[in-house]
Amino acid sequence: MIIARILGTVVSTHKDERLKGKKLLIVRPINLDGTDQSGYIVSVDTVGAGFHEKVIVVSGSSARMAEGNKDCPVDSAIIGVIDEIDFSQA
Repeated sequence: MIIARILGTVVSTHKDERLKGKKLLIVRPINLDGTDQSGYIVSVDTVGAGFHEKVIVVSGSSARMAEGNKDCPVDSAIIGVIDEIDFSQA
């Protein structure tokens, strides 16, 4: 699982039938302090996440196990919206 922030959407009128009706979002992985990491990922939204929210993203076979993604050609899925991160270093 990774922590990411939603930056935008992807609109695709021609796509695999199994992706029809699914919202595709652009996310950027972030560090625990909220700073951006490099790169972007296109993820299927399974929880109704919104712009600039911090989210939990899974990839690979875990993404296909997310609600509504069984047998779908997805490699990344948003499975949770983060309310708060509490991180303490020992």
